[in-house]
Amino acid sequence: MESGHAVTAIAPVLAAGVGVRYDSRWVLRTVSFRLDQSDLGGASLGIVTERSPAASTLIGLLTGKIAPDYGSLRVLGYDMNIRAARAAVRRQTGTASRASHPVGSTRIRALVERAARHTVLPGSDRRLLVAAILDRMALTPWADVALGAAPMLIARKAKLAAACVHQPKLLLLDSLLDHLQPLDRTVLADVIRDLRRDTAVMAIGSDADSLELVCDQVIPLRGGILVGAPRPVIRQDATQVGEHLVDVGDRHH
Repeated sequence: MESGHAVTAIAPVLAAGVGVRYDSRWVLRTVSFRLDQSDLGGASLGIVTERSPAASTLIGLLTGKIAPDYGSLRVLGYDMNIRAARAAVRRQTGTASRASHPVGSTRIRALVERAARHTVLPGSDRRLLVAAILDRMALTPWADVALGAAPMLIARKAKLAAACVHQPKLLLLDSLLDHLQPLDRTVLADVIRDLRRDTAVMAIGSDADSLELVCDQVIPLRGGILVGAPRPVIRQDATQVGEHLVDVGDRHH
């Protein structure tokens, strides 16, 4: 992947008082946060929440599938109230979700190739990009294995490879680290931390400890409200995943 995507003066995501209403109900009421560079690597932010309409709506906002009903949201420098801007953001983001269920008989290489057909820019060598991301994630030996026959860790890495094959500037992880065995979680976290060299990362999940493995800041989404002035996760050794001195957490209510 091309380096330097996250190294920019523009905050990858900037939300100020964003709200989204469905019918007569406010799904998101107050969303204000800033995704910025950290001292430990590329821009990253974890959002602690259970799976809910609010979490799904937040993903929809960040990927440009829906627009805010009020407030200001800028993603990768684009004003998300503008339709053309949302289309531009969709081309530059990648989403890997635990909830997605590709057909179990789909082979891992085919899953990534399918993503490349839909997302890679014209003129790019899709085959080389597919081979590169499979190799980067140590998936080449599993490339011809069906998703339904692969271990959970391998299946989730395959979803991550499909989300990253087009070299996105913003990578969204939807519950990807939830409900994994500790060793598998650590392995997947290592992969994500490596990807942070090239892309900004926002990770949503129900377990704060898992999010802290890949993000330098973590904030909670509760009752449709997300207000960030998060404290950083401070690690004893930035090369040792998961070791930290303080619990994150301005636990806003």
